[in-house]
Amino acid sequence: MARFPGEDQAMLQAMLRQLFQSVKEKITGAPSLECAEEILLHLEETDENFHNYEFVKYLRQHICNTLGSMIEEEMEKWTSDQNQGEESGYDTVVQHVTKRTQESKEYKDMMHSLKNIMMVVVESMIDKFEEDEMRSQERQKKIQKEKSSSYCTDNCSDSDSSFNQSYKFCQGKLQLILDQLDPGQPKEDRILKFYAQTFTLSPLHMTKEIYTSLAKYLELYFLSRDNHIPTISTGIDVTNPNVIRLLKKVRLLNEYQKEAPSFWIRHPEKYMEEIVESTLSLLSVKHDQSHLVSQKVLHPIYFLVLVDTKAVWFKKWMHGYYSRTVVLRLLEKKYKSLITTAVQQCIQYFELCETMQADEIVGHSKHCGDRKKTFYYSGQELQYIYFIHSLCLLGRILIYTQGRKLFPIKLKNRKDSISLTDLLVLFIQLIYYSPSCPKMTSAAHLENYSPASMVTEVLQILCDQKECAIECLCNNTVVEALLQPIRSLMKGTKAAPNCSETALIYIADILARIASIEEGLSLLLYGENMNSSEEKSSTGAHIIAQFSKKLLDEDISIFSGSEMLPMVKGAFISTCCQIYGTCEGLQVLIPYSLHESIAKAWKKINLLSERSPTPVEGSDSVSSVSQESQNITAWEENLLDGLLNFAATPKGLLLLQRTGAIRECVTFMFNRYVKKLQISRHKKFDYGVLVTQVASTAAGTTALQSSGFINALITELWANLECGKDDVRVTNPRATPVDPVDQSCQKSFLALVTLLSYPAIYELVGNQDLPNKAEYSLREVPTCIIDIIDRLIILNSEAKIRSLFNYEQSHIFGLRLLSVICCDLDTLLLLEAQYQVSEILLNAQEENILETSESQSDFIIDGLSVERNHVLVRINLIGGPMERILPPRILEKGDDPYPWPMFSSYPLPNCYLSEGTRNADRKQDNDLSKILLHFKMSDKQTEWTENCRRQFCKMMKARPDIISGGALVELLENFVLHVSESPSEFYFPSVDYKATDANVKNESLSLVQQLGIKMTVRYGKFLHLLKDGAENDLTWVLKHCEKFLKQQQAHVKSSLLCLQGSYTGYDWFVSSLFMIMLGDKEKTFQFLQQFSRLLTSAFLWLPRLHISRYLPVDTIESGIHPVCFCSTHYIEMLLKTELPLVFSAFHMSGFAPSQICLQWITQSFWNYLDWIEVCHYIATCIFLGPDYQVYICIAIFKHLQQDILQHTQTQDLQVFLKEEALHGFRVSDYFEYMEILEQNYRPVLLRDMQNIRM
Repeated sequence: MARFPGEDQAMLQAMLRQLFQSVKEKITGAPSLECAEEILLHLEETDENFHNYEFVKYLRQHICNTLGSMIEEEMEKWTSDQNQGEESGYDTVVQHVTKRTQESKEYKDMMHSLKNIMMVVVESMIDKFEEDEMRSQERQKKIQKEKSSSYCTDNCSDSDSSFNQSYKFCQGKLQLILDQLDPGQPKEDRILKFYAQTFTLSPLHMTKEIYTSLAKYLELYFLSRDNHIPTISTGIDVTNPNVIRLLKKVRLLNEYQKEAPSFWIRHPEKYMEEIVESTLSLLSVKHDQSHLVSQKVLHPIYFLVLVDTKAVWFKKWMHGYYSRTVVLRLLEKKYKSLITTAVQQCIQYFELCETMQADEIVGHSKHCGDRKKTFYYSGQELQYIYFIHSLCLLGRILIYTQGRKLFPIKLKNRKDSISLTDLLVLFIQLIYYSPSCPKMTSAAHLENYSPASMVTEVLQILCDQKECAIECLCNNTVVEALLQPIRSLMKGTKAAPNCSETALIYIADILARIASIEEGLSLLLYGENMNSSEEKSSTGAHIIAQFSKKLLDEDISIFSGSEMLPMVKGAFISTCCQIYGTCEGLQVLIPYSLHESIAKAWKKINLLSERSPTPVEGSDSVSSVSQESQNITAWEENLLDGLLNFAATPKGLLLLQRTGAIRECVTFMFNRYVKKLQISRHKKFDYGVLVTQVASTAAGTTALQSSGFINALITELWANLECGKDDVRVTNPRATPVDPVDQSCQKSFLALVTLLSYPAIYELVGNQDLPNKAEYSLREVPTCIIDIIDRLIILNSEAKIRSLFNYEQSHIFGLRLLSVICCDLDTLLLLEAQYQVSEILLNAQEENILETSESQSDFIIDGLSVERNHVLVRINLIGGPMERILPPRILEKGDDPYPWPMFSSYPLPNCYLSEGTRNADRKQDNDLSKILLHFKMSDKQTEWTENCRRQFCKMMKARPDIISGGALVELLENFVLHVSESPSEFYFPSVDYKATDANVKNESLSLVQQLGIKMTVRYGKFLHLLKDGAENDLTWVLKHCEKFLKQQQAHVKSSLLCLQGSYTGYDWFVSSLFMIMLGDKEKTFQFLQQFSRLLTSAFLWLPRLHISRYLPVDTIESGIHPVCFCSTHYIEMLLKTELPLVFSAFHMSGFAPSQICLQWITQSFWNYLDWIEVCHYIATCIFLGPDYQVYICIAIFKHLQQDILQHTQTQDLQVFLKEEALHGFRVSDYFEYMEILEQNYRPVLLRDMQNIRM
């Protein structure tokens, strides 16, 4: 420890004392030590005398003496350096000099020296303080001995207790309280007043002694036979003076009970233990008395329940772990009788409900709704209030693991113990066995204390704690208890004597909460034993669906004509929403056609709402609209909410569109979004997932457009992008280039990325020209996607540039959006065909060239040119992660910040082309040919097919690279030829196609198709798969395919653009097959004709089923492809089971897996996988079946799991999945994993895939 002269030490101590004396009031007023430290740290900002304190002056002088010369040298050096360059601001100089000073050795030595000096000073001050404190305590002890031994008669604390110590501070106050007591008052009143005033005036550490003293006094009071305590038979008359005094003492205890948890953590654990134990000891007081209930003397707890019916004190004690462990430990070891009594009270009340008529026991709950009846409580009412208190106490205990371990409970006069499940079944039975309060009582008070509502509240709290819900409620016994009244009503029998509409609403709510938990949903869907041979239709989900359908179809006579019947229906619809809002739940409930029943009920009520009276002008709208009209509106919204929840899954969205109510449902969703309301009562996802699902379809997109959702999204974006806050203080300059998307616009950016799938873009901008106005007003706000493209992406005029306040930031936002949406190759071709995007970007790059000399020119490197360069490379090059090189968007350090060459015309510089991909060699082809020759030896077709599949799997695991080139062509041709002729394998009928070249010669392809052909040939030549003339051959194939498929299409009249003619996107599967066939047009088309008979063609070749006559009419009119409502539906279902973390990440990001999977599958994984992996994807699905399309997507998500979780945290999951290629993924690496998936899921998947025609 450093040593320094005693005079300096004394001087510093004096300085510190002056400082602390000056800030004493501020520090002592701080609620905690941390706050006091915070006050000292910010003293310079809050104390105007800060620089006048001697200690501050001392520190300033010390710093000046130690570091002054160094600081001056640094400033001179910095100034001389800057004179040679640009002038810098004062802030920059300060930041530089401060940084250099803090890094210097002198600064570190000074801090070390100061720290040592101050430690000596502070330790000396602490020692002196402790010496003074000890002398003060000795003086106080001498004074204490001279006075009376104690003011307290009980001997519960020793001489060192906080109570005795506190007399040093409170003697005067206590004496004053005693002096103010009126000797003429009864002794009981004086005791009460003394306790009340000492609670108020004493410090917190002393109140524990007062509380335990009062609790002990009351315990002795109740145990004494001299005191006249009321019995159950006499009840409690609160006008009786003795009762009043007793209730006041109990209320005093209860008030302290509710306040104590807020401060007892500041004291030793013993402090809290004494409070808890004295309380539990008091509440456990019992009398030796007659067995007759009517002669039973009331225990202390009866008085406590009168002042705290809902056991708020116990709720607060159980809230914190600090006190909860002590409470539960004492209950288990010493006071378990309290729990036993509480359980007994609930059982007695239930038995009363079972045996007596409703009108005989309605008095139990009547008092809580009768405000006037407040002076007398009968025995029945006291028992009921005690029951409510017991219910709340038990409910709070069950929330916690240690509390649940207190069960089973052994009761007197009962052979069997009461288990946790028994207690919960008892609670549930109370919902529909206990009577309802009279309808004339106050509804607000009735809801608070009616048995059914109280039990429901307890069960709701249990449901909200997942671990608790799984242990308590997710078992067959509990669910069966909930379903019992529903089963009875469906059989036409009375569920229970007092089962009302309200009870059914409560039951539906609890079932919905159970269904919102994964384990609870599984229990409702499959029962406890998923492999059981029991009748599947008897599980909870089936019962709920059947009952809901009967209610909706009005196929049940119960409660007919009741005003609350719509509320009952709505409650069960909400329960069904929790089930069919999941993929696995929808699969179970599809047979009940609930979407049709809900839609039918909605159409019926919609007619009624249209006839409802219009509010009278000039009058209050609330009073002018009848209650009936409000009820109709509420019921209509409930039905729309039920329908909207079908959109949570791809297949559910198809069912919703079949109802014809999607537009109204999306409008309802948007209205709730604007009001910031939840969609469904217990849903855990927000609007993002629903919007993603809806925007993946054409009909859904038009509904979003008409609802105003897209308009609102764009308006919000523009407000953030162009009208952002200018008053945000910038302390550090942004990095160069600026972030692609500013943080304030990130939410809007992700919303647009989620919205703009290809089906959405085609419906919103298809066949539409850009406005390209001569002038744009600064106040002109975009309202649609065309405007966003026109104002932010394609800035091809000075008028557009001048119309932006933040040109660079806004245009970078547009380019960034373009980069993401053009990862969907169909979107890229559409924008290129309609707006020549690449040409406009190239022109912009050319305008960014700086002429440095007559023969040389350089590109100006800025945020826009770097972003444009990235986009141009991305949209021009096709290839997987190893086949193309994308330039980064950030600058590098060093002399050459951007080494990547820019360009203003095609072709691209060679540095962006990868040299790593070439064809497989002939030796590998020969190896595969030998296997094919072996296959041909077999005469049995089925045997050959299975053998071929086995060998394919074997090769994929052992030598996947040999499955390529010419041998792959031969293998595919032979396999498809065999299976297409097998009656057990082909799915679609054969088509007699007789069109000749002359028939298709005059046919023309769309500009999108022509651009797609050029892109394909460019990619094929890069891979050395295609030769010159391939463009004409591919054109020939596509024309014949279009003619071939037209023969199988139905005539459809629709307002949807995607259904008005041929398939709107490009045929990526045919292009892939053309490249696999090495550009042989005859082989390609012959293969496609045979392949079109197989079920796999429906899922690999998307144009195959475009408005196909093989699909149901309502499926055709929906515009939703089987890949969407079947493949991606099962991808989501398997993802939830196999990779729950990934599934949760999607929902947390407000994004649905179905959208990205649809994009991958539509373009046959082009740009996401290298060519060899694209071949393996196609070959695997053809050889092993269409369900492997699902398994491959699951394998990809498994491969990406860590990346997905990481990008969920950085809140850019949508962008990552759309922009990034699938680095490192190989189909062959996951073959064993996919075989396991096949074993587990193939029967269900194939059955559903085969049902697409139904």
